[in-house]
Amino acid sequence: MNIKKAAIAVPLSLSLLLPVAANSAAAHDHATPTVSDSAVDLRATLDQLLSEHVYLAVETMRKGVDGSKDFEQSAAALQGNTEDLSAAIASVYGDEAGAKFKEMWSAHIGFFVDYVKGTAGNDEAAKKAALDELAQYKEDFSNFLSTATEKRLEADALAEGLQMHVDQLVGAFNAYVAGDYEKAYEYEREAIHHMYMVSKGLSNAIVMQFPDKFENHKAVTPAADLRSDLNYLLSEHAGLAVTAMQNGIDGSKDFDASAAALSANTEDLSAAIASVYGDEAGEQFKQMWAEHIGHFVSYVKANGANDEEAKKAALTALAQYKDSFAKFLETATDGRLKADDLAEGLQMHVDQLIKAFDTYTSEDYASTYPAVREAYGHMFETSKGLSGAIVDQFPDKFKAEMPSEMPKTGMGGTAAQGLPFEAILISAILALAAAGFVTMRRLAADKK
Repeated sequence: MNIKKAAIAVPLSLSLLLPVAANSAAAHDHATPTVSDSAVDLRATLDQLLSEHVYLAVETMRKGVDGSKDFEQSAAALQGNTEDLSAAIASVYGDEAGAKFKEMWSAHIGFFVDYVKGTAGNDEAAKKAALDELAQYKEDFSNFLSTATEKRLEADALAEGLQMHVDQLVGAFNAYVAGDYEKAYEYEREAIHHMYMVSKGLSNAIVMQFPDKFENHKAVTPAADLRSDLNYLLSEHAGLAVTAMQNGIDGSKDFDASAAALSANTEDLSAAIASVYGDEAGEQFKQMWAEHIGHFVSYVKANGANDEEAKKAALTALAQYKDSFAKFLETATDGRLKADDLAEGLQMHVDQLIKAFDTYTSEDYASTYPAVREAYGHMFETSKGLSGAIVDQFPDKFKAEMPSEMPKTGMGGTAAQGLPFEAILISAILALAAAGFVTMRRLAADKK
């Protein structure tokens, strides 16, 4: 296994990412709820960078210990995420600050890499040494973040949050190595979700610290929570879909667990529909989902069988579904989302995931992971547009002010507010329509 020191990074060092989104949106009437202003956009940026990092880190660690053929390209995607973070720091504070950030970042990376290498070599002493280094780094870095935010984030709470993040990633990796794949994917989902709590706490602290840089906007509002919730549901679905598709065509030993994780994401959405609209609506939702899933499953199976006609038929069915579903969403949002624009966005998402899958099967891994990152990032634009339409459609549901002060509990803030029922319905359906790849359990068996 050739694990590079710069390959596997586990962040939480973004408190310096201060005015990255400060001028990203024009000032607005503060009494009008919005999903996009300088503060909310900062939070969304942190949502994307932190959650993508976790997803890519977990996948790269697995590929590294397995010696997978696409390990180098997966690591390069993870490094691309790191470069984005470092460039953001440099763009705000200059090259010297960017270089300092990279130096600190590299030290943190090294400890995780040492742990993976120690695992691959069955070296318990090396693994313990790596964890000891991470424990010390956690304390040092927590003090750094507390100082950087002028104690708006407390060192003890930060250390607790950092330890939780370390435990989740190490837990996901250890469970994978031990063959407990169900637990591995449970840890992965927990780690991804935790990053949204981190970005919530960090963005709130940063905006409170530098109110003028963010035009006195707030990062934590009901509308911002809606956008962040959609960020989570849509991007997690896209990431897990890529993993399940790769595992499905490979007949991988963790395929069932990856499909189950993707299915759990789907079940979360379906349960939300049933809890609001009743069992009948939940069943109707599942039927729509099954139809969409079938087209993607057919595409993956056709690829495994080298059946070009079946692949074409699956894509044709997806195109038809895309158009009908776009019209449905236009109606659901009272025309705030236009069917033509929705269809274009849905097609873009389909194309990205199909490209990621096709290039993976052809072993063009240099093209695979840029497509993966594009598909993941595209979901944040989707959630921005969708949440904006929902807030515009139901403004009274998003006017309540959130507390300006947040509990300092590991950067997580308060628990996420429940989505209004209209938001649950539309977000769930879009998530399902945009990336439906859940019930692919037969693929591994068919591949064998």
